[in-house]
Amino acid sequence: MEQNPLYPIFLKLHTLNMLIVGAGQVGYEKMFFILKSSPEANITVVAPWVSPEIEELLAKGNYKVTIIKKEFEASDLDGMDLAVAATDIKELNREVQREAKARKVLVNVADTPALCDFYLGSIVTRGNLKVAISSNGKSPTFTKRFRQVLEEVLPTDTGAILENLKVIRDRLKGDFEYKVKKLNVITANMVEQGGVKCADCPDCSDCPDYATCNKAGL
Repeated sequence: MEQNPLYPIFLKLHTLNMLIVGAGQVGYEKMFFILKSSPEANITVVAPWVSPEIEELLAKGNYKVTIIKKEFEASDLDGMDLAVAATDIKELNREVQREAKARKVLVNVADTPALCDFYLGSIVTRGNLKVAISSNGKSPTFTKRFRQVLEEVLPTDTGAILENLKVIRDRLKGDFEYKVKKLNVITANMVEQGGVKCADCPDCSDCPDYATCNKAGL
């Protein structure tokens, strides 16, 4: 069976500069999901016109998005770390890709996996938990549906669970190997019983004193 060779990474887009070329429907879809996952992303948009959907999206938040209404030029890539070619003009998208490669800027080209250095996969976020899904460009529809499944099954209190586990991890004494082993036991209990247990409480996840309890999960 063919294996997905991609290596997933999570980028701090607030420390990088991203260029999106195109502000129509394709550009809107790219920008919507980028800002949904990384609302503090630094984005520059270059396009001769901007769709009402993008204007409405940007009006809803205090985003770090700069709109430059003009045709794309190669110099727009200067100082950029990432680029997204998001127009419905294939030759223009190819031009953005060629110029980006010449400047060693990683590029994503809409609906053209062969020209992409990276993909914008489906993402599920629950507080500090973030799950990215990729089909290696084979079926965006499947990744979308799988994202919807995860959004339904992942508990909404995942963020609180992670915070509680951090409290436990910080309290644990011993070397790295011991901490990993202990946390494996605790998280196994979470999967099997629906919460982190301790000797005195039936379910730590419902305990108001969880964060300060000396016995929680230990």
